[in-house]
Amino acid sequence: MPVPEILSVSDLTREIKGLLEGRFSEVGLRGEISNFKRQASGHLYFSLKDAGATISCVCFRNDAARLLLQLRDGMQVVGFGRLSLYEPHGKYQVILRIIEEDGVGRLQAAFEALKDKLNSEGLFDPARRKPLPPLPQTIGFVTSPTGAAVRDFIAILRRRQWGGHLILIPARVQGSEAAAEIADGIELANRHRLCDLLVVGRGGGSLEDLWPFNEERVVRAIAASSIPIISAVGHEIDTTLSDFAADHRAETPSAAAEWITSSWHTYRLASRNWQERLAKVTDGLLRHASQQVTIQRANLNRFHPQHRLEQATLRLDDLQGRLNNTLGQTLQDRRHRLANASTRFQALRPESQLRHLREALRQLSLRLGNNSHQATLRRGYALLRLPDGGLLSSTGEVRPLEPFVVEMRDGRFEATRTPKG
Repeated sequence: MPVPEILSVSDLTREIKGLLEGRFSEVGLRGEISNFKRQASGHLYFSLKDAGATISCVCFRNDAARLLLQLRDGMQVVGFGRLSLYEPHGKYQVILRIIEEDGVGRLQAAFEALKDKLNSEGLFDPARRKPLPPLPQTIGFVTSPTGAAVRDFIAILRRRQWGGHLILIPARVQGSEAAAEIADGIELANRHRLCDLLVVGRGGGSLEDLWPFNEERVVRAIAASSIPIISAVGHEIDTTLSDFAADHRAETPSAAAEWITSSWHTYRLASRNWQERLAKVTDGLLRHASQQVTIQRANLNRFHPQHRLEQATLRLDDLQGRLNNTLGQTLQDRRHRLANASTRFQALRPESQLRHLREALRQLSLRLGNNSHQATLRRGYALLRLPDGGLLSSTGEVRPLEPFVVEMRDGRFEATRTPKG
């Protein structure tokens, strides 16, 4: 097996940067804004996320100044830019130059607004939900008669041998007229009391496809229904306002069929198993009694004095070891602190300081003696002074016939300067 080339982290990151930026020099991206931050520099930092992933994005100051919308967390946008990799951290991000509000974002805003409105009226209050019949004899299904949802629904009812009746109430589930037909179907079932349980739903799709189930008229019709309703719209990740108003939400129409037939299936299996269960009651009771004996024997062993003594001994050994370790460490710390204090004390003793000061004084005295005028006289020099003690430093200061004093190492005497001539 060949040994791969060994690269530095910087070299590998640089290679990855070249590949990513070359492959994704132009990208368009759709997602929801989160973790939005506007820096003092004017740069915008945020993440775009969807149901499956999150990616870091940046919009630099010059491009941010040209944006026609104010970005905020939760906004659904479409952005255009390029992929870049920040080498020091080895992290990639998308540098967006153009950002526009997504049409889905506007629908989401309308969704939230209507949700808040209806919720404030109490339409989504869990307390108003009606219990579902455990064994419904007749089910109504408001949906498209040609959709895959109704075919899957019927297939599951047949496969699980459901014994009731199904009434299909046809309605369009997509488009501008869908909401009215769905609401009419719900009202029709209630007006003629067509069923014990009503299912309202369709298969999955985009937010736009599922929008009829977010229409106010449909949501109010579901909330006003005297027949219990299961909302079965879309896939598991899809959520509509109909789900909040319904008495029960199923992730899909197939899940609704599974739930409806679960009670039938359970009762059928139960009746089939009664005879076997009755035959096994005695054996089950004996096994239970045997298990209880085993449990009690284990409890007896667990609380036996010998067992408790062993546990206490182990605990005592553990505490003794921890105590010895703690005392040893404490003693070692105290010895170390004592040695440090002794060293500092020795350094601060008065005798030691006085010895150093005396030596320094002796050195200064020697230097002062060597630099005094008596030391100069002892080396063969003489000082000339005026009678009043002032020093003579030049011949011009010595006047003829005026006395002056000559000071030498062994004494002094008076002298006069003889005039020239």
